Amino acid sequence: MAVKIRLRRIGYKKHPIYRVVVADSRTARDGKVIDEIGSYDPNQEPSLFKVDEEAAKKWLENGAQPTERVAKLLKEAGVEK
Repeated sequence: MAVKIRLRRIGYKKHPIYRVVVADSRTARDGKVIDEIGSYDPNQEPSLFKVDEEAAKKWLENGAQPTERVAKLLKEAGVEK
């Protein structure tokens, strides 16, 4: 099973807010998730990004692959493998 760290869209029309989740790569964007590790709100100035660093490091060490956008956000937050 390939596990990814990716964004799950919530919020209303034209006002997206995202949750950073760990999910099987075969599930839908807003489908079943394994773990929820943070949130991302691009609508605020500056954009607001919160993540549980311990959980993110644990999942990265266990082989979860972040998507491109999540990898950039984790790098900005100082979470490295």
